[in-house]
Amino acid sequence: MPTIVPYTFEKKEEKVIDFISLIKNMKVLIATEKPFAQKAVNGIKEILEAADMQVVLLEKYTDKAQLLEAVADVDAMIVRSDKVTAEVMDAARNLKIVVRAGAGFDNVDCCEAKRRGIVVMNTPGQNSNAVAELALAMMIFMSRNEFTPGTGSEIKGKTLAIHAYGNVGRLVGCKGKALGMNVIAYDPFVSDCNVFTCDGVEKVESLDELYSRADFLSLHIPATEQTKGSIGYELLTRMPKGATLVNTARKEVIDEQGLKRALAEREDLKYVTDVAPECAQELCECFGKRFFATPKKMGAETAEANINAGLAAARQIVDYFTTGNTRFQVNK
Repeated sequence: MPTIVPYTFEKKEEKVIDFISLIKNMKVLIATEKPFAQKAVNGIKEILEAADMQVVLLEKYTDKAQLLEAVADVDAMIVRSDKVTAEVMDAARNLKIVVRAGAGFDNVDCCEAKRRGIVVMNTPGQNSNAVAELALAMMIFMSRNEFTPGTGSEIKGKTLAIHAYGNVGRLVGCKGKALGMNVIAYDPFVSDCNVFTCDGVEKVESLDELYSRADFLSLHIPATEQTKGSIGYELLTRMPKGATLVNTARKEVIDEQGLKRALAEREDLKYVTDVAPECAQELCECFGKRFFATPKKMGAETAEANINAGLAAARQIVDYFTTGNTRFQVNK
């Protein structure tokens, strides 16, 4: 067995200096088909350039070939909803880390990245308030007949059910309680019941119970192999009369055929989403004001969320290269 000799202070200092010199002039690509706010871009550049990293900016690109060219010699990438596929990784010979500025990361091929030794991170919590505010706004929008003439209803006193009690779900619950709603939640991955108790939220033990009690069901599950297509006819038809499903998560978690069948059979059900389904036009034509989808995903589209996520992504890249911190890695 080899003898392990601890570093002396001098040796450790020399090692740090060598490491810092190694990361100098590393290239970081900000690849955003849907750009960050200028204030966010300026802040990202400031953080990265302070660490002696070079910043490459690719905004509003219209062809994948532009992205493939831009990644050729970069060491790191910051993306929003941009797709980082095996093809992109093939073109990015030096790529070591990808940070998705936001919570969801299904636009990055995490398995392929792991196979190649590329770290993938997200920035959880940075967009949470923006998404939570949108979810509540959608509930009010639908309860007031999409702001068209006619008698609507109030959300006060209604039961708000939260499917997945993470950063966004907790904020939705908090805001719902402030508006006088009764809040229940389901999340089998939150084992500490005190989380629910401290928030004044009732934890339910099954999806059947969650959906059967929901006047408004706020959906926050990620798109995984286990969740894709999991929200469909059986769950939706358990919802009470006049209920509304609110989706600010991912379109892939919805079973679209099951959704269409449920809406057709239950003329009282409503569906509002920030992620338009493939059958959006058909739903709009068939179900009128019982269906609404935002023209483009808007959950994180606030100046504050834009800046928070961008700056967090930049700090995580610097931290990773300088200290090896992988706290937010999603492809371990």
